[in-house]
Amino acid sequence: MAAAAGVSVTTASRVLGGSSRTVAPEYQRRVLAAAAELRYTADASARSMRRANDSIAVVADDLTTPSIGIVVAAMERHARDTGEFVTVSSTHGAVDRQLETVRLQRAFRPRALILTSSRIEANALDGRLLGELLGYEREGGRVVIVGDTDMPFSSISFDNHDSAKELAAHVAGSGHRHVTILAGARGTGNVAARTSGFVAGLRHSGVDGRHIRISHCAVSRQGGFDATRRLLAKGLARTDAILAANDTIAIGAMSALRAAGVAVPADVSVTGFDDIELATDVTPRLTTVSLPLARAGADAIRLALAAHPEVEHLTMRGQVVVRDSTAIRAG
Repeated sequence: MAAAAGVSVTTASRVLGGSSRTVAPEYQRRVLAAAAELRYTADASARSMRRANDSIAVVADDLTTPSIGIVVAAMERHARDTGEFVTVSSTHGAVDRQLETVRLQRAFRPRALILTSSRIEANALDGRLLGELLGYEREGGRVVIVGDTDMPFSSISFDNHDSAKELAAHVAGSGHRHVTILAGARGTGNVAARTSGFVAGLRHSGVDGRHIRISHCAVSRQGGFDATRRLLAKGLARTDAILAANDTIAIGAMSALRAAGVAVPADVSVTGFDDIELATDVTPRLTTVSLPLARAGADAIRLALAAHPEVEHLTMRGQVVVRDSTAIRAG
């Protein structure tokens, strides 16, 4: 490139690398013309070996989950508005894959790392993930976690327990007294907190603990469908409400009920959690808890790009949104 432009290698490198060192306009024009002629493209990975790049690396659990999609889309929009760009990797919630992905990302030296997961613990893998993240920050990077964590980085979490408790109190206050909770997968932090919140809200509002059933299932539409089919096979008995750990589980449950000829909400009320776009597209429209998912994504980028990187911990509360999938039961 330098030979084609008739300049030194140093001059060509300063022009093509965006150096702050001044280059004479004539030489700059010659280098750029040569670059166009030779179809030069910068090698981003090679540059990242010399200095931190301008990307923000997002390490997410499962990008097929609608709620994560909302968060990541908001990150991308906010980063673009500030002149940054986002790269995204999926780990399916496996801690060993989180560690592997963080190690790979460190080699490219992104400006910031954002991890999104239901819970990320400091003692995971005997502290190796924490050590990798601390090493990245010592190199000048910034770590932000979206989800519950005890790690010493800025974080954004959701008050799943109390939001679920409020929704359950509404369901109980509407006259429901025999409730099944579709609790999602065992050991998953956010849905476990929602399940405990549902139980607390129901019992606090007068529902007998003997009339609260908990059924675990995959955190997906199919998981909700299959769990409800099993419930129907055993007999609904006096079940008058199903509380699902998220909207996709709830939508699967409504599909199974409809296929069995059970009317929602006339026979059984159904609620979700998250308030994804489909919650207002299904029939009947889904009563749910609306989480500020897009705001969480935007705030994660703000924390990642903060000029003064003090550690912040934000907790976001959901809001109960009552729609058509719940009814008022006679006392």
